[in-house]
Amino acid sequence: MSRVLIVGAGIGGDTLALLLGRSGWDVTVVEIASGLRTGGQTVDLRGGSRDVLARLGLLEECLAHLVPQRGIAWVDAAGERLAQMPVEAFGGRGFVSSAELLRTDLSRVLHDAAESQANVRHWFDETAETLAEGPDGLSVTFRSHAPATYDLVVGADGTHSRVRSLTFGPEEQFRRPLGLAHAWFTLPERPSTPSLDGWYLVHNAPGSLVVEARPGHAGEQEVGLTFPADTLPPRGDRAARSALLQRLFAGGSWRTPELVTAADAAPGFALDTFDQIHLRSWHRDRIVLLGDSAWCASPLSGLGTALALTGAEALAAALHQRGELGPALDHYEAAMRPSVKAAQDMFPGRVRSYAPRTRAGIRAVAAAVTLAQARPLQGLLTRFAPS
Repeated sequence: MSRVLIVGAGIGGDTLALLLGRSGWDVTVVEIASGLRTGGQTVDLRGGSRDVLARLGLLEECLAHLVPQRGIAWVDAAGERLAQMPVEAFGGRGFVSSAELLRTDLSRVLHDAAESQANVRHWFDETAETLAEGPDGLSVTFRSHAPATYDLVVGADGTHSRVRSLTFGPEEQFRRPLGLAHAWFTLPERPSTPSLDGWYLVHNAPGSLVVEARPGHAGEQEVGLTFPADTLPPRGDRAARSALLQRLFAGGSWRTPELVTAADAAPGFALDTFDQIHLRSWHRDRIVLLGDSAWCASPLSGLGTALALTGAEALAAALHQRGELGPALDHYEAAMRPSVKAAQDMFPGRVRSYAPRTRAGIRAVAAAVTLAQARPLQGLLTRFAPS
């Protein structure tokens, strides 16, 4: 039985663990966090994501966790709508889908399915410390567990991948910042919390500031705060990160004061830059990268989860169908490169249309959203919208 170590218990890591476990591999998954990560935005179950989950036999379970969605709307300082796009727009292929669930729910479904395999185990509060080729395979040392040897190590540990750093070099060599940073957290609703009524609300302010609130679990809202930045205070310095938000969003309108204050105490608070990761190759010897570790397209692509799912499926299929490891990893890369390139390219103006700098730009984005849904143009765009 071949032994594989998967670093990262996220969407890609646990999908791969499930598939390799079903194929008879001995699978160990290590995750640096103390448990499955919570929070994050909703995941769209259209297209490739839905197809993979159906083949895994997990689609119905995922559909049971859908969050009610009516659409996305852009609001002004007073909360009045400048533009909106219901889930029915473009034949159901607009910005927001009627079939979305929270990332934390999808992660739990995949994790439970992987964990149900007798030959799959998870170690939390753990990560790989060193990787070294040996006569019998890849020797790995850990923070807590005893060293072990594996036939394959998969880095599925995200944009700031440790496996990638150990294997290919510092993150700076592969990171391409998009000029924005994004904070997100879950907001428990109180009696005084404004209702979303199923709508994902976006407020743009001059200076490329974005404040968002969208439906989450019952009694909760998922909140996002976006601002211009290429670098951030250290991850462990929560006070500095909170002070940064307070300074940038000071005097903001709509629900900005409420949401920035809530961010300061939110237990699930996270903050990161919008980046892309570009590597010439995703594998070296017995080490291969998967998902954002290999090819982060940034959340602005809207395809991170789909690429993690399809990438895990492509890697598992290549390992199953190809006899030797090298050709299998080459085949995996060849299968995924076109989709990754398309996702990273995005459409022109994506960053600026998401976070316009000026009031004129904010009005122009709202006008473009409304115009795109006019009957003649919507019919034309629907023909070319991805399914």
